[in-house]
Amino acid sequence: MAQWKRLLGLDRDQKNAVTRLYHERFPLDIRRCLCDWIEDQDWEHASVNEAAAKLSFQNLLLKLDELIQDSLCSSDSTLTGPNFSLSKHYVVTHFQDSPLNLALTLAQCLQAEKCLLDQCEVQQSPSPGTTEESHTDLDNKVSEMENKNQKIEEEIQALDKMESIYKTWENDVQQKSGPAKTHMEEKCLNQANSIRTKKQEVISLICNVVNSGPQIIQTLVSELLPEWKRKQQMSCIGKPDVCTSLDHLEKWFSRVAGTLMQTIQQLKKLEEQSRPQTSPGSGLSDLIAKITKFTKTLINNLMQNALVVEKQPVMYSQPHRPLVIRTTVNFNVQLRFLVNLPTLEYAFCRAEFDKGVKEIDDIPGFRQFRFKTNDISNVMKVKADEGLVAEWDMKIQEITAKRKRSNQSPLRVTEELHLLQFSADLKFGVLEYRVETFSLPFVVVSTTIQNSSAWASVLWSSLCHPQCSSLSVFLDPPPLPWQLLSQALSWQFLAAGERGLSEDQLNELKLKIVDRPEEHVSWATFSHKDNGPWIWIDGILDLIETRIKMLWRDGCIMGFVNKEKAANLLQNKQSGNFLLRFSESNREGAITFSWVEHTAKESVVRAISPFTKDELLKLSLADAIKTYRNKKTPNNPLLYLYPDIPKDQAFARYYSNTTTVSSYVIKNFVCEGDCPDPPASPPASPPASPPASPPASPLAHTDMDLLLQLISPSQLLLPEESLPPNEIYIMGEFSFCKLNMKPYTSVFDNGTRPFL
Repeated sequence: MAQWKRLLGLDRDQKNAVTRLYHERFPLDIRRCLCDWIEDQDWEHASVNEAAAKLSFQNLLLKLDELIQDSLCSSDSTLTGPNFSLSKHYVVTHFQDSPLNLALTLAQCLQAEKCLLDQCEVQQSPSPGTTEESHTDLDNKVSEMENKNQKIEEEIQALDKMESIYKTWENDVQQKSGPAKTHMEEKCLNQANSIRTKKQEVISLICNVVNSGPQIIQTLVSELLPEWKRKQQMSCIGKPDVCTSLDHLEKWFSRVAGTLMQTIQQLKKLEEQSRPQTSPGSGLSDLIAKITKFTKTLINNLMQNALVVEKQPVMYSQPHRPLVIRTTVNFNVQLRFLVNLPTLEYAFCRAEFDKGVKEIDDIPGFRQFRFKTNDISNVMKVKADEGLVAEWDMKIQEITAKRKRSNQSPLRVTEELHLLQFSADLKFGVLEYRVETFSLPFVVVSTTIQNSSAWASVLWSSLCHPQCSSLSVFLDPPPLPWQLLSQALSWQFLAAGERGLSEDQLNELKLKIVDRPEEHVSWATFSHKDNGPWIWIDGILDLIETRIKMLWRDGCIMGFVNKEKAANLLQNKQSGNFLLRFSESNREGAITFSWVEHTAKESVVRAISPFTKDELLKLSLADAIKTYRNKKTPNNPLLYLYPDIPKDQAFARYYSNTTTVSSYVIKNFVCEGDCPDPPASPPASPPASPPASPPASPLAHTDMDLLLQLISPSQLLLPEESLPPNEIYIMGEFSFCKLNMKPYTSVFDNGTRPFL
């Protein structure tokens, strides 16, 4: 089967992942309409062969011309179909000058699609508890239950006809006499016996249906539903491609509940037929009552577990990190009732905060909250493609009047876990129910600064074994095995930059995180507010998400590699080979590049001072790599991205259209190749202020001549009479610097550093 057709069989969440894969990289309409042709091309070969890349690019344009012509011939596709002319314009604009990038983009996208399909197949492969076979088996059992129930319905209709005939004959007995009356009485007696036998057969069929109910409900309530809740919890902390659709569960819950409710109605009909004294089935009333009671118990068990939190508490400003709620900020919650039948009558659902939470009284200083508005009730409604749902937009505020937080509290604010409890009153036929459910544990913060620590708590509590998980888990938090924690960390990078961590990257992180010989990580080490690795990792996640997402997604960044390993990797490479790695000293996230230079005497691996998030706001990392210079040479020393990819082939698609080689910004000059590297692990405290730089020596004439050759005439500004003499002003794309001829320094917006 073609790869694209297999993608069409994925669920909604996985299809959204495919859409995100192509966002700002390649038109998805082209991928869809030319799916077979695109999959038949050897894009991997074209990505390293310029002639093949150009040929593929031209063939793609021909295919697009055919699509444009076909759309023009169609009467209504101009308004309703894809705009292929616009798609062609996108392809020409972005890839005409770099067909290698087109080939590389499609090769990466097709490979990512294949990985997504492989992950889905792994999830559907046989595993303990729930397998495709077990789902099929459950579906067959529910269908068998429904078929038996339908046969019972037909048998009861036959009983109604037999009862009607019996009553007619019974009336005839009163009007006849003699042998005719005797004959009619015999016919009535035979009919009564037939009715009794038929009722016994029907009750036996009903018992068969009802007896199959406990096993089916046990599977739904004790296996499939807890498994779905665990999957949802893992999805909340970033596990990719987890199917959290409730459609299958809703289908099974609704079918079983509908069948059992129909059984109660059938039993009621049998009971009504048994009431008249003349009815021969009156002796079965006690048995019918017992079966009815047992059936109601089954329905009650099903209904009590049918209310679930489909969408856990999540702030609109932080959709990728649910279960972290800030006071006075709106967050969203959605419930779903899995029994969705027309006969179900539903009313208001109510929400309560920390109802019955034992920790409120047991833990000193445990904070209390309440909803900011009185709108804590909602009506369940049937929504298309969503089922029977109730949705809230809520705010909470801390109750400070009753009790203040104690300084002696054993828990930090971000270690307190809270719950929302939901309840609903429903009516199903003659039966009424009060059903309840709870949200997953979440953390309440008061400021944005606490978000990072709060998310660490959510990660840790979610990864703990369910038997160890409680709202007071952080009173004595259990250590986590590195294998489990490393997976979750990889999910964070996948969520932030659409690319998880490789085995090599995880091994580098392991050296900085694992503090126990049995490869377990303690909560105190991981979350330490001063030198814990999580603060450093979260800073890098923020850097990726806000500044270098595309570079990380496309594999341009090696990331986690220390100074020594970077030197070993580059030592035997050709001059100009470089790699990108994260700073190990900057707690807020920074990235640097290291490159190798070979001379007749020695080989040197140099590094640049790390780029912070603020600096990358002014100049993108790709543009910095494109225009970088240092004092050792007027040429850019960065030539090949490790292992051996030409720089422009790797980064051309990310270059800014406004950046030119002659438009130097301050970073291009001040970052030197022999800048000191950061320490091997995150610091215990924020780095101290650097010592004052010694006065720079006067600039030699040869250096000034070289500098003036690098500066374009449009960047030179003649000093006005009011300005100090012997100064030259250079205008860059984002800033300018003042070159003082005597003590040669650079003055710019973020401080003063030695210029050369």
